[in-house]
Amino acid sequence: MRRRLREKVPAIIFFCILILVGLSFIVMLLWNAILPDIVNAGTISFWQSMGLLVLAKILFGGFGGWRHKRQHWRERMHEKWQAMTPEEKEKFKEEWKTRCNWRNRFRGEAPMQGERGAEPGS
Repeated sequence: MRRRLREKVPAIIFFCILILVGLSFIVMLLWNAILPDIVNAGTISFWQSMGLLVLAKILFGGFGGWRHKRQHWRERMHEKWQAMTPEEKEKFKEEWKTRCNWRNRFRGEAPMQGERGAEPGS
């Protein structure tokens, strides 16, 4: 098993570099084709476009990583839910109903007293 993985690592690294180069080239072409005419931005080089991709990855965590995080969050919540007693589950549901005001939100009704947005005198 480890031997197969060792054989695949160079190919994986090669394809990751190939994808980075391809995306950088596409960013450079799009930037240079669109932005100089629209907002009078200067043209950028290949290395600048690669820098933009890396910066976007750092700032926004981009390229689809959220799916994995969302799945991990769901699994954790499912484990917590399974560990709750029926009384804890009811308490949890009621707490989130009042926090989200989910029933009244779509009916156009006023929030119940003690909820966000409720007037102090009501």
